Amino acid sequence: MMAPHDRSSGAPVAGFEFRVLGPLEVLVDGVARQMGSSQVRALLTCLLLEPNQVVSMDRLIDTIWDRDPPASARTIIQGYVSRLRKLFAEGEPGGPEIVTRPPGYLLRVDAERIDVHRARALINRAHGLDPAERSRVLAEALTLWRGQVLSDISSSRLYQMVAPNLDELRLLALEERIDADLDLGRHHQLLLELSTLVDRHPLRERLTGQLMLANYRAGHRAEAQARFHELRRRLSDELGLDPGPDLRDLYEQVLRDDPALRSARPPEPALGIKRPIPAELPPAPAGFVGRRRELAELDRLLAERERGSSLLAVLTGIAGVGKSALALTWAHRVEQEFPDGQLYASLRGYESEREPLSPGEALTSMLKALGVAADGIPVELDDRAALYRSLLAKRRVLVLLDNARDSDQVRPLLPGSAESMVLVTSRRRLDALVVRSGATVLPLETLPTESAIELLDRAGVPGKSASEPVAAAELADLCGGLPLALRIAAARLAANPARGVSDLVHELTDERNRLHALDIDDDADTSVRRAFDISYRSLHPVHAETFRLLGLVPGHTFTADAVAALCGTDPASAQRRLRALALAHLVVEPEPDRFGMHDLLRVYARDLLAESDDPGALRRLLNHYLVIADHARRFLRPTRDELNFARDTPQPEISDRAQALDWFDAEWPNLVAAVRVANERGMHDLAWQLARLQFNYLMVRCPWEDWIRVYTDGLVSARAINDPTGEVLMSAGLGVAHSRSGQLDEALAHYEQSYRVAVANDDASRRAMTQINMASVLFRLQRYDEAKEHCQDALRVYRSLGDSYFEAGALNNLAMVEQVNGEREEALAHLREAEALYRAADDLDTLAMVLNNCGEVCIELGRLDDGERYHHEALEVALKCGSAMRQASAHLGLGDAARCRGDLAVTRTRWETALAIFEAEGSPRASEARERLEDLARPA
Repeated sequence: MMAPHDRSSGAPVAGFEFRVLGPLEVLVDGVARQMGSSQVRALLTCLLLEPNQVVSMDRLIDTIWDRDPPASARTIIQGYVSRLRKLFAEGEPGGPEIVTRPPGYLLRVDAERIDVHRARALINRAHGLDPAERSRVLAEALTLWRGQVLSDISSSRLYQMVAPNLDELRLLALEERIDADLDLGRHHQLLLELSTLVDRHPLRERLTGQLMLANYRAGHRAEAQARFHELRRRLSDELGLDPGPDLRDLYEQVLRDDPALRSARPPEPALGIKRPIPAELPPAPAGFVGRRRELAELDRLLAERERGSSLLAVLTGIAGVGKSALALTWAHRVEQEFPDGQLYASLRGYESEREPLSPGEALTSMLKALGVAADGIPVELDDRAALYRSLLAKRRVLVLLDNARDSDQVRPLLPGSAESMVLVTSRRRLDALVVRSGATVLPLETLPTESAIELLDRAGVPGKSASEPVAAAELADLCGGLPLALRIAAARLAANPARGVSDLVHELTDERNRLHALDIDDDADTSVRRAFDISYRSLHPVHAETFRLLGLVPGHTFTADAVAALCGTDPASAQRRLRALALAHLVVEPEPDRFGMHDLLRVYARDLLAESDDPGALRRLLNHYLVIADHARRFLRPTRDELNFARDTPQPEISDRAQALDWFDAEWPNLVAAVRVANERGMHDLAWQLARLQFNYLMVRCPWEDWIRVYTDGLVSARAINDPTGEVLMSAGLGVAHSRSGQLDEALAHYEQSYRVAVANDDASRRAMTQINMASVLFRLQRYDEAKEHCQDALRVYRSLGDSYFEAGALNNLAMVEQVNGEREEALAHLREAEALYRAADDLDTLAMVLNNCGEVCIELGRLDDGERYHHEALEVALKCGSAMRQASAHLGLGDAARCRGDLAVTRTRWETALAIFEAEGSPRASEARERLEDLARPA
């Protein structure tokens, strides 16, 4: 995270600065940097508009290509991200950083370095200031606009989505600044500016009203009336509308020369009070941050409520997420909108020491606040509710019902008045209020990193986060963005000012100690664990057991099928359990039928696990992953091992290659974590087999770091149980990963280890497989004689065994050696044999590789038509199987053919595409494409 900074809008900035309020600009130390294509700028803009938030890959693709993306869109975006990462790496440490975070990317950056977020912060800060300061702050915000927003990508869908909102934000800020200037008596100075603005925006009623008021105060009463009539005619002619009530009221005030118009101050309110006006809101919490979206939505609901119906909004979310803080903060901000008072009741729905407040008790308290004597309060609940509704009839009252347990507790407390509003907070969703009372539900998420760090500062020691920005970001992450946890962490830092943020981070890193560290020693009720305890204890026993077992899930998401295996039940029952936990906000459903848990809730669930809980639950879950992974991998490539988990269990609904890839993509983080947990828990037989079942997916997607991590865990497990088959396959898989990522010496060491184990166990087939692997690396190390000897040995073995699949691999590797030795006709003949065998095996990924090799040899032989045909087919096959690396090789070869024909434009396009894909995949072959492009750029 970049260190926050405090500056005026015009001062130069050290490090990176981003500007979107005009043409997109990226400045480093005040100097603009070139940003490349419109699509790269659009990608960066998407991330800048949501800093420190995950932007999904699907949203990026949809935004950049407007629902018509190329087949390689994901790969191209990965290439663009790689370019941006290189740009950011040129800055100082701690600068902006693009982080891969499923299901997309997150731009980690100080939002103050992005002009649009700085503008919003200034506009928000202006609220509530005195007129002079408000005018100054808003004027500063307006200077950040440099012209037409995102004008350099005006043809993109992104522009259509974003620019109107930012233009509206500028106009709102401008109108607010003009209001402040009118309050300051600057009506003469505003006349010219307002006249110009009204001419540009002739249907904007607020601007016309401001111009009318400025004219009136300047003594131009006729001009003020003329402006009203001009707008009325235009609205009638163009839209068939009349001016709104605010403008009509202003016009009537002008007509009768209302004295209130002569002063910038509103008239004093009447002093006569006939009935008590309750003001029961508790104080708003100090240090409130963020929640702009939710505050804006509440403002919108209040502004747009329908006539004839009362307004009901429900804030829901996990314990400690800040529902009450948001409700009280907003209620205080809008209390002037409810001149007949504000009622408050803590319904105690989730308290450890006291029972929930009954509707009758709540009504008694509120009736007293409304002036009803104790002896005048009816006995029956229905009578109390009727009296309550009568007293609120035709009154504008805000009713805040905090910490509700269920809909039945809330329903009797709803007024019948169309003028009143009810705001409810609850840990449950209260769906019955939506169905029966038309409630609007606003679910609260945890705070993003930027707001979480701001809360740490406001609630703790101001400036401490700025002194340790990296540790502060880690602390926010360890607290999971949960406001309660953040406030406790801030309190602990404030209690010991000498303690560094990094010290607390170190303490919280140990999951076994994390919840204990988020307690307050002298206040048992101020505790993350206590907040979770209350929600947990309200669960049905079956749901409570399910919640505990979810603590065993290795990854961050899970499906009903996985939970069914975990709990030993059927998917339909698991789905019902998950829905019940979601209602209690103990799990979330970020996308349909895929659930997750807050990190602190996961730690809490693990802490609750007892020895009496189902000891076979984790093994059942891992077996579930084994069965589905085995089923899915068979749609990607031939399996080429003896593992088979197609037991009597029902097979998942995966019936083609696309569905198999979708399943692996969705479950990949869970599978990586599952192998690690199986290894750590001593379930070594499951660990190495589960790692092996990922091989076909790894060959398609090539996530190098995860590949090495998974297979390293698998190798440790295979060795732990002395399983030679597992050790050969794990060592070989590590060799493939290191080879494809360009680490040839490491690859050869792993291949040689797998070879030694195969020889020691007299496994001819595995030995030949390892020889093919070693030959491929020896070839790249230019040890051609050794490579050829291994290929010929392996070819003899596989032909004797009748194993045509691995025979094809030996033929391909032998052809590579022959090609470099100048034996191109022999190489092409062997490649064609391999091509036929791979077609028969339906191994699309390897078939694409062999087709590319055929194309390369044909081009060297001068047969350009044949070479292009092979590369085009390789590209088609690679797109079908989703192999980005094979796509890049095909583009590289097609560029070579175009160069031979002298078509330099096609050559450059093909090689640039290959480079983007190779870079996105982290492939060492990027240097091949880069060298070709550099050679092409040199003068002839």
